[in-house]
Amino acid sequence: MIRITDTVKHLIIINVIMFIGTMAIGGNTFYDWFAMHFPKNEDFSYWQIITHMFMHGGFMHLALNMFGLWMFGTPVEQVLGSKRFLFIYFSAGLGALALQLGEYYFRFMPYFNELMASGYSKSEILQMLSTARGVNGMSSIQHQNLQEAFYLYSVIMVGASGCLMGILAAFGIMNPEARLMLIFLPIPVKAKYFIPALLIIETIMGLKGQSIFGGANIAHFAHVGGAITGGFIMWYWKKNQFNQNRWDL
Repeated sequence: MIRITDTVKHLIIINVIMFIGTMAIGGNTFYDWFAMHFPKNEDFSYWQIITHMFMHGGFMHLALNMFGLWMFGTPVEQVLGSKRFLFIYFSAGLGALALQLGEYYFRFMPYFNELMASGYSKSEILQMLSTARGVNGMSSIQHQNLQEAFYLYSVIMVGASGCLMGILAAFGIMNPEARLMLIFLPIPVKAKYFIPALLIIETIMGLKGQSIFGGANIAHFAHVGGAITGGFIMWYWKKNQFNQNRWDL
């Protein structure tokens, strides 16, 4: 069994504590405080940019992410040290958030702009979105635009998946010949093939709005953003052999 490293252990403990807090205080309350809300949503707060990385939507969501963090995070931290490991971890989380929010904004703004073009002010639209109610006299097209905008306005993001994908990508660049496999598809594939294939699948699923395993509300572009960010950082450090750009352990 792989001996868990200190930073990975502490991250797992924080995630478990946050999950217990969600269960003890109530999911809606904890989500309102710490889950990542759409920035135009009145429930958005700046600390959610970080805290959402420690929130999870259920026990299996938590268990799978923490299992992956232990399995891939431990060998990565053993090589990089705690500071560089945390740099990749949080950078991947931020990269995941940026790409996923970018995709949400790309879908949200056309509906928002259509409502503004039809005569509603920005404040009126945000008021309708905050109450999830339209106003008298709206056409069917305006109602449809409002409903589509409301779905994105009310979306929340939780989980360490983006961070984990960054760590997985870093592990793959460090160990390209290592054989990896999905829990649901136990076929070992070399990391240098596995990770690009996984990113292609995630991108396709994100564009189609579906999951290969049938799950709903999976932030596929967050996975892609986390992997690209973590992979790029690890590639840059490996290219420079950690010399001029390494951090002290």
